[in-house]
Amino acid sequence: MAVHFCTIASGSSGNCIFVGSDSTRILIDAGLSGKRIENGLTSVGINPNSLDALFVTHEHSDHIQGIGILSRRFDLPVYATPGTWQAMDAYNALGKIHPRNKLLVYSDERIVLNDLCINPFSIPHDAAEPVGYAIESEGRKIAVATDIGKPTPLIEHNISDCDVLLIESNHDLDMLENGPYPIQLKRRIRGDFGHLSNVAAGQLITCVYSPRLVAVILGHLSEENNRPAIAFDTVRNILHENGIDTSADTRLVVADRHHPGRLISLRTHDLTDASPAIGM
Repeated sequence: MAVHFCTIASGSSGNCIFVGSDSTRILIDAGLSGKRIENGLTSVGINPNSLDALFVTHEHSDHIQGIGILSRRFDLPVYATPGTWQAMDAYNALGKIHPRNKLLVYSDERIVLNDLCINPFSIPHDAAEPVGYAIESEGRKIAVATDIGKPTPLIEHNISDCDVLLIESNHDLDMLENGPYPIQLKRRIRGDFGHLSNVAAGQLITCVYSPRLVAVILGHLSEENNRPAIAFDTVRNILHENGIDTSADTRLVVADRHHPGRLISLRTHDLTDASPAIGM
């Protein structure tokens, strides 16, 4: 038995995450074209026809662009909070979705899908009813937490004791402050319902760190206000200052915004790469 994780893409221009077991496979968000997602899955050895469901964090376009086409093409159930469904329906963002495939999730109410237990948790972001997800199976835990204005006790609780954590590391504070964005957009990004900075990401990882955390993936980087090397160095330095050795204790990587990352497979307490790095 194994639990698998892979970023298909993660960044301000589009997000899609694969999580699965040997018998159940889901996507978290589909903010790319359906074709790109299918190609990305195939490139890491995952048949798109084997997907069981798609879970949505919130209604912003970089998280939902490909949901409609994937649901129609593969008859996929789509899970989202009532507020997210209302927002997506109001703008007809997904096109026609069969009623049987429009399903609800609620913060702090777990969904059991075969051998996966999916736990939605509320996050502070400027969307209708956004959530992150923690997925558990066979004693393993993977959490996806992006688009976070600020850390909260609820977030910390849900992303603690993970084996694999995808955490937002959206912007470098200096790049944001000195960059071209208008002041109102800068305030929105750094506000309590915006996005986590590199520094905030490093501090949050430190707060929830445990020895079982074998991989941290920094995701949802801003194309304008961050660079992969800056995010990596900033977070690594914070972790090292707090006694977390990313060369031995926990692997730290930055998700690629355009290409799939490594497929991570967890068996007992081993971490193995099931595919070569792509675009990293």
